[in-house]
Amino acid sequence: MRPALADSRPLSIAMVSQQANPLRPVPESAHQSAHVAALSESLARSGHHVIVYTRRTDPDVPERERAPEGYTVVHVPVGPFELLPDERTLPLMGEFGGFLEGEWDQVRPDIVHAHFWMSGIATQLATKMLGIPVVQTFHTLGAVEARSTERTSRALNDRIRLEQLIARGSTRILATSADEVFELAHMGIPRQRTTIVPHGVDVDLFSPHGPAAERGELRRILMVGDVDTDNGFAAGIEALKRVPDAELTIAGGVDGDAASAAKKLASTARRHRVADRVTMLGSVDDADLPALLRSADVVVCAPEHTSDATLALRAMSCGIPVVGTAVGALREVVSEGATGRIVPTGSARRLADSISSVLDDPAVAKSFGAAARERVEQRYSRLAVAEEALRAYSRCVSAPPRTRMAPVR
Repeated sequence: MRPALADSRPLSIAMVSQQANPLRPVPESAHQSAHVAALSESLARSGHHVIVYTRRTDPDVPERERAPEGYTVVHVPVGPFELLPDERTLPLMGEFGGFLEGEWDQVRPDIVHAHFWMSGIATQLATKMLGIPVVQTFHTLGAVEARSTERTSRALNDRIRLEQLIARGSTRILATSADEVFELAHMGIPRQRTTIVPHGVDVDLFSPHGPAAERGELRRILMVGDVDTDNGFAAGIEALKRVPDAELTIAGGVDGDAASAAKKLASTARRHRVADRVTMLGSVDDADLPALLRSADVVVCAPEHTSDATLALRAMSCGIPVVGTAVGALREVVSEGATGRIVPTGSARRLADSISSVLDDPAVAKSFGAAARERVEQRYSRLAVAEEALRAYSRCVSAPPRTRMAPVR
């Protein structure tokens, strides 16, 4: 283990992740659950005392549970013991914050790390009289969501306003990308109060070494994600008609709410006369994803709007080149001309040309894949991410005491 984690003074760290349980993830918040679990594990294995607070959604789980990786999860008993939508969860954050304040008034942590905006509300309420330093990771911002979905509502406007309050009341913001730092600056948060701590990758699970999923003779282009959200699958299908001797494999749910979106994609494939080269696998478990990624010649991430780049990082960790659109974290994760290609949104021709430039030159593809793996190991491994977070924690612990939140003008 590298020295940054091992040599740090052991800290008592409270993680607040009210909707994303690291031990019992649900699809709606699976990426956040994985991030909290990986960060907590890395810190705990390095000698730091980590407690994760999440809302109890199952009556059969104990209030306190010890994870095999060495951290503790507290299932906070507020609200009904079931999964709730945001509009029913938000009113519970005052009670959640009261529970946290009672805990921390008795046993004070060195630092609190809140994940997502509603966790931030509870954390601010719990710490405003205790003066404990707080770092905040939003994971997604309401302003970005409003722009990407082209919708607005009173609830979303309230969320944006609350995120401003949370950001101003936090000791430091841990942004997941440079794009998020820009968004925070637009919200009035000075750059010097933000640190980039990206989402990490399990480099042992997502590795170039291991079995690959079965495939045919055609060169495989792979896209992964929810088919009913902005993941650029239609653009990938349109690009495919300009890429001969290749197949497009799409891994993503095709049942329930996603069924109508899957039918539209099938119609798009027929319209572009590539239906015989498009395969929709349905959902793929994380345990099966590494083998699927290793079976690809190139992975395409082509959202029109912002992206958290998780899929791109996993592909890169497996040594697979990535073609991504110039949005969100993809712009910094994928290094143009070194680990893959970055293309502008809205151009199927440019996307097809970039895909072909990788598929048609095996030497380039091999070079991209090797460089991608090296980049992930150095910057995006779970250990590297934990080291970045710990440096931010240490900086906050030694900072002057927090003041109370100022109102948004």
